Amino acid sequence: MQTLLPEGWRRPKGYANGVAAQGRHVFVAGMIGWDAQERFQTDDFAGQARQALANVVAVLKAGGAEPRHIARMTWYVTDKREYLAALPAIGQAFRELIGHYDIAMTAVQVAALIEDRAKVEIEVSAVVPA
Repeated sequence: MQTLLPEGWRRPKGYANGVAAQGRHVFVAGMIGWDAQERFQTDDFAGQARQALANVVAVLKAGGAEPRHIARMTWYVTDKREYLAALPAIGQAFRELIGHYDIAMTAVQVAALIEDRAKVEIEVSAVVPA
């Protein structure tokens, strides 16, 4: 994968402006912060984000991919202030589970998610080199 940074632009903190990749595509649907039995273990934003990231990693593995293959990630959050307040813990979980920030990322605040207790939903597109 190649991280895209236009000439003269500052490197963004915690994500990439763009990524170019070739290979087999693996798409992960929106993962929320519940476990494999669809039970929430916490209502804490950072805890749900950690679980959602772990769920992403599990689906990637099932598709023969790893976190290093992630090219694009979209976060849907129900409260941007809660998300921003949890950034240190989210960053720690991200480093532990994903490991790198050279991913084209978007974060969007939404009015609600389909599961009432869900505070964050993360979807991913990965490219496994051919």
